[in-house]
Amino acid sequence: MAPVCLLLAVISFDAPVYSAQAEKDAPKSEPEEAIYDVGPGITPPRVIHQVSPQYLGSRGIRVVGSVVIALVVTSQGFPKDPQVVKSLEKDVDKSAVDAVKQWRFDPAKKDGKAVAVRTALEIDFHSL
Repeated sequence: MAPVCLLLAVISFDAPVYSAQAEKDAPKSEPEEAIYDVGPGITPPRVIHQVSPQYLGSRGIRVVGSVVIALVVTSQGFPKDPQVVKSLEKDVDKSAVDAVKQWRFDPAKKDGKAVAVRTALEIDFHSL
């Protein structure tokens, strides 16, 4: 039986519907911008488009556990520099990172303006 993956982001999920136009508008080369930590005075980013990892255990091993990925969410709502900070298994980690690279966010806000922030996502894998 194939493992089932449940995704749990450390940030909130109530957001407007994802637009395919955002995919086309992804910056080709991002200018450097100030990066903040989520805290007082900064509204965290919200997931508006989420892609599930495509891990199919080639060795028939059921995967149970979670992968934690640290990343920057840019002021345009794109994930940047995702890094695994809690590993499960190399192939599982890669599938989680590949999925997160496709996520889109309503960016964090500071004083009503979109800003880049550091955050982390926890992606849980459960077997049926």
